[in-house]
Amino acid sequence: MFSEMKFPVPWGHLAAKAWGPPEGHPVLCLHGWLDNANTFDRLIPLLPKDNHYVAVDFSGHGLSSHRPAGSPYHFLDYVSDVRRVAAALQWRRFTLMGHSMGGAVAGMFCFLYPEMVDKLILLENLGFLLAPEDTEAWLKSKRMVIDRLLSLEARQQAPKARSPEAALQRLLEANRHLTAEGGAILLQRGATETPAGLVYNRDMRVRTQSRESLTMEQCVKLLQKIQDRVLIILAQDGLLVPRKLESKNHFVIALREAFERTLREHIQLVEVPGSHFVHMNEPEVVSGIISNFLTAHDTRARL
Repeated sequence: MFSEMKFPVPWGHLAAKAWGPPEGHPVLCLHGWLDNANTFDRLIPLLPKDNHYVAVDFSGHGLSSHRPAGSPYHFLDYVSDVRRVAAALQWRRFTLMGHSMGGAVAGMFCFLYPEMVDKLILLENLGFLLAPEDTEAWLKSKRMVIDRLLSLEARQQAPKARSPEAALQRLLEANRHLTAEGGAILLQRGATETPAGLVYNRDMRVRTQSRESLTMEQCVKLLQKIQDRVLIILAQDGLLVPRKLESKNHFVIALREAFERTLREHIQLVEVPGSHFVHMNEPEVVSGIISNFLTAHDTRARL
């Protein structure tokens, strides 16, 4: 069983859903880009029952309000969403669990507010958004954010309505890692039924997200700041398997080497069978690992 929550913000509200006793140890769960809080629906019931889990919809996602007209979505906006929710819940110290983009948000929050985070769980994310190596590529990515935003504003198109079958099919076509069951779960919170059909809830401007990317040197320095309590779970057929990353470029190889230098003492990195949405498709594959991490007093112990 879960309950719905709403947190007032200047532009509307942030929506969330909660499981477990309110007096339990707090765990804040962060979904991926274009997803919503339902991404944790199959995982959280398998985790320790005495914790209090809150899964938030980021601004412009799920049941949360869209940001004001004329505003793009900056990566740090999502980090501020986390800070706002923590303040509303009066949580002074809690565990963060993030999938994909939510993992990068969790990582950045952890670096900015280390005193507020006791444990960090990253699902299919390394805790960073890497900046393009090439300066021209970096400039192009920033220009694209502005151009896409202005293009969306100029078109002012009404959200497209689709039949439930077409809405699900569109979602699955856009993400080959998502199963039909997982897609249906995300649509329950990610779309609204209208007389014309289902309309996606997400703000189209989310696609113009301006990322707060980090250089290799910054990533290494941040890794050196990590003292303890980090669990990283990567899927063998996901997007971030180390052996696949190493074939891309020296930039990622250097990051992998930095992880290995801190891995034994501070970070647990576990590779599991599955795809990018392994926590939804096969939650039992990761639930035991996460449960052990949540309940362990010494998180550096071998899993």
